[in-house]
Amino acid sequence: MSAQSKKEQVQVLREYGFVVVKGLVSPERCAALKAVALQQLGEAEQPLEYEADLRYPGAPESKHAPGGHTVRRLLDAYARHALFGQWATAPEIRGWMELYFGEPARLSRAHHNCMMTKHPAYGSLTGWHRDARYWSFERDDLVSSWLALGKETVDNGGLWFVPGSHTMTFTSDRFDGQKFFRADMPENEALIRTAVSPELEAGDVVFFHCNTLHSAGKNVTDDVKFSLVFTYHGASNVPLPGTRSASKPEVAL
Repeated sequence: MSAQSKKEQVQVLREYGFVVVKGLVSPERCAALKAVALQQLGEAEQPLEYEADLRYPGAPESKHAPGGHTVRRLLDAYARHALFGQWATAPEIRGWMELYFGEPARLSRAHHNCMMTKHPAYGSLTGWHRDARYWSFERDDLVSSWLALGKETVDNGGLWFVPGSHTMTFTSDRFDGQKFFRADMPENEALIRTAVSPELEAGDVVFFHCNTLHSAGKNVTDDVKFSLVFTYHGASNVPLPGTRSASKPEVAL
């Protein structure tokens, strides 16, 4: 990838709040990452987050209900397997983030840092939100990388984004008590109608800003969807002491 094309990608991110980089990861690497995820999912290797822990719409009521042990995330991806950690700190990620932030970048181990799984039947939908709602840094300027390990579409719960929403200012009443963007408000509904859902192939990466409104639907296919997700920030943008964002040591790229 040339420096110029990376520059163009960063510009798209700045303008729209997200950018899709096609084929950034080889099919062989994707297959190896997915094989690890399948093994760890099959063995229920901790640490895990279950759909029943969050109880988003469509999730089981509890771990004792049907589907109660459906996994939502394989947590702490950076530390749980070397292949995951190698991608999180790969040269192509480091170069991209340094270009965006204009300084050395850090990987947050407190946020995302997971293999996202979306299961048929018990995989829940995720309402409209900004990731910055529960992150505590000096500045709301963080970028997440979302690596698709297989096809991602509306049918299997692919991501939706509201273009340009990362630069918009909203009053607190536009969000509910859990800081989800309220789809029942006419002005919010009008904005949500502008959303797009990019179709992804294995190896595609979406970079998106922490203030970009996004959501994801349910998986109505027969196969589990896997996505490897990490979050980064510039070295000068430090997590606030005593918050969840400062709860785990970070990784310098």
